Amino acid sequence: MGVSSASGKPARSTTTRRVSWTMLLSILASASILVVHQFFTSFHLRSGSIEFDQDALGYLPPTDERNKEATGKSGGYPKPNNVLLTSEKFTNPKREDEPPMASTAEKPNPPLNVLILYPDDWRHDTLGGVAPVVQTPYLNRLAEQGIRFTHNMVTTSICWISRATLFTGMYAARHKSYRLRQPEFYKSWHNMTWPSLLREAGYFVGHIGKWQFYNPNKTVESFFHFAKIFEGQHQYNVRTAAERARDLFDKFLVQKPDNTPFAATIAFYPPKAIGQSKVPGAQYRPKPETRQKYYSNVTVPYPPYDINASYHKLPWFFHTFGNDARRRWEERYGTTLQYQESMKNYYSLVTEVDEACREIVENLKRRNLLNNTMIIFTTDNGLFHAAHGLAGKWYPYQESIRVPLIVSDPRMASKYFGTTDDSLTLNIDLASTILGAAGINAPDRMQGRDISELYLDDKEDLVAQKPWRKEFYYEFPLDNGNWMPQSNALVRRDYKFIYWPTFQHEEIFNLTEDPYELTNQVNHSNYQKLLVKMRERYSKLQAEAE
Repeated sequence: MGVSSASGKPARSTTTRRVSWTMLLSILASASILVVHQFFTSFHLRSGSIEFDQDALGYLPPTDERNKEATGKSGGYPKPNNVLLTSEKFTNPKREDEPPMASTAEKPNPPLNVLILYPDDWRHDTLGGVAPVVQTPYLNRLAEQGIRFTHNMVTTSICWISRATLFTGMYAARHKSYRLRQPEFYKSWHNMTWPSLLREAGYFVGHIGKWQFYNPNKTVESFFHFAKIFEGQHQYNVRTAAERARDLFDKFLVQKPDNTPFAATIAFYPPKAIGQSKVPGAQYRPKPETRQKYYSNVTVPYPPYDINASYHKLPWFFHTFGNDARRRWEERYGTTLQYQESMKNYYSLVTEVDEACREIVENLKRRNLLNNTMIIFTTDNGLFHAAHGLAGKWYPYQESIRVPLIVSDPRMASKYFGTTDDSLTLNIDLASTILGAAGINAPDRMQGRDISELYLDDKEDLVAQKPWRKEFYYEFPLDNGNWMPQSNALVRRDYKFIYWPTFQHEEIFNLTEDPYELTNQVNHSNYQKLLVKMRERYSKLQAEAE
């Protein structure tokens, strides 16, 4: 492409010479295209497939020929299944096509494959049988084939910071990815993220779906062999975003070399809200048939307390003009119709993600990969869903920080199947857990623990020697005044201490007697000794987080 300017001289004036130059340029251009094609073909074979969705990030989508190479078909991605959802509801009957688990005598050893099912904005009780109305038949079955951790928390409840914690195994105070679309963890010392470490160990590593960080090339090409980044939509023509993730995971498995362990994160964009419309339910956009089939004749209950009264009990800065959580409440839940439509559409997206998860795991079964694959289902943060008269997340109240965690591990003894564990697990634990499944020791900079210590019998001594945590430090380091105030907390199973640095405001809640955090006891005489103790522990854990 530099031929015309290589000499620094204008073209000659004769027609014959212009034609000669034109022919020469055409030949050189053709040769350049061939060289570039060969280079990128070689890069594709060496490094896997790195592509970005043009709607979300401005990059070109894969061409029809690339699709044909990856799927064996022309005309784009594989067609979605005509049957969107199963007919199962809250119960978990044994299905003929249910993916079997390895028997006790067949327990594999690392390296295991690792599949992380990671939807957006999914509160801890958004599971069939845990809360009324919502239907997640596959996730219920997954829990029956593993353990559900009932007190799993995030250390920061906002999308990009929590996702940086997923990959680094660090508190935000350490990984410092504070700003949207400007992550710090692409820097050299962050090569010790679990995707980079697994890739170095010979894993085929992939990421599908939401990424969110500015200039993904800084991380994607060093982290992943296969990355398909798309976000910002619930529907892509005839497919849902969840179905698209399902189909791309099939491409990932097609490209995975034989006899090579894999690790893949399926970062579903739904059920995240889109836009700021006040039209009831418009921020959540499922397929109409999903809504009609599962949620047309139901009523979603409100939180079991007076929402308006609980809102007026919040700190004073929530009541000033411009608080974003209150603004979003007015958009999504301000009227009964808005609440019902938003929740039904949200739950419809949840059910679509649930079905995509089922089909993804069925794909592993068909390829004889399931019995050597650890499956982790979790999310980046919870949601208020009108609790406290708020929407969104961000703050250290339970609805925002408590999220589901289901682990199905082929090393797990069958006695643990279908059980729950109320240990205080955190999103900083996931990196160490994933590396442990690969037989890799977590780097010292990572701050979590391998969750398998809680269910693998041969690791019982580790918990005996170093008991599992009873408390943790929560941080929301962004300070945007009353619009989205900074907050930190010391969280225990029984009590919670919250500090709002901008306003020097404190709260303390008795979670045993007041699980919905409706009464701040900071000025109650019975809580003063506990308050002093929790302030001290808060300061200690805050320092350790850095």
